[in-house]
Amino acid sequence: MKDLTAIANLSILLVEPSDVQQKLIIKSLTQCGVSQIETATSQAQTLTMLENYQPDLIISSMYFSDGSADSLLQKIRVTSGIEHQAFMLVSTERNKTYLEQLRQSGVLAILPKPFSAEAITRALRATLDIITEEEVELEHFDVTLLRVLVVDDSRFARKHIIRVLAGMGIPTPVEAENGKQAIEHLNTQSFDLIVTDYNMPEMDGKELTETVRSSNAYSHIPILMVSSEANDTHLANIAQAGVDAICDKPFEPATVRELLFKIMS
Repeated sequence: MKDLTAIANLSILLVEPSDVQQKLIIKSLTQCGVSQIETATSQAQTLTMLENYQPDLIISSMYFSDGSADSLLQKIRVTSGIEHQAFMLVSTERNKTYLEQLRQSGVLAILPKPFSAEAITRALRATLDIITEEEVELEHFDVTLLRVLVVDDSRFARKHIIRVLAGMGIPTPVEAENGKQAIEHLNTQSFDLIVTDYNMPEMDGKELTETVRSSNAYSHIPILMVSSEANDTHLANIAQAGVDAICDKPFEPATVRELLFKIMS
């Protein structure tokens, strides 16, 4: 009941150029209890609206007359004041390259068209987790003292991870762009947790994990791998490298909270 009340209070900006699709998505949101819905049909209109209106969540289609969800999100992420805007994609797009860039930029969810009521409700709950800070409780750690190393070659992805961790009470982590940089930090500082991407230049997440696990100095540090890989073989290789948990991109804060509780307790 508490979730339903909170969802009903969410404000949504729907970016969709098609009148038909707008009506279908609004109908689905209304059925979930959402009533505060504004609409935009282009990238320019969206950015203008965001100057004076910051919704809890932007739900966007992939393509508009003057850009795409990717170009819109890139502009949002580099604009002071709205750079942390929660963003969700609703699209029939299947091109992995397009979708990967959006994952790296910190989308909360990527829903297909048509989507189920369960899928949209799950995404709305993820939005609530982002905007409602809830400190994670760990059995053996004071979460506010956790020293975390976040490793990802995408600056946007790192910022998204850091924002999710901050919402759980975890202080600002140290950042690294790849496994090689991460090892340099590990050789000079102490950490309680490593959160790393899988695909990175120089040294990827699997190689980083193998290096950490073979070290006498920091082999004990728990590792949370964040990956957009859907290939079972890749995931099996990641698991065998010695990670403590694997989380999908885009990840939901509730999932991260649960995984942190498991691996840190």
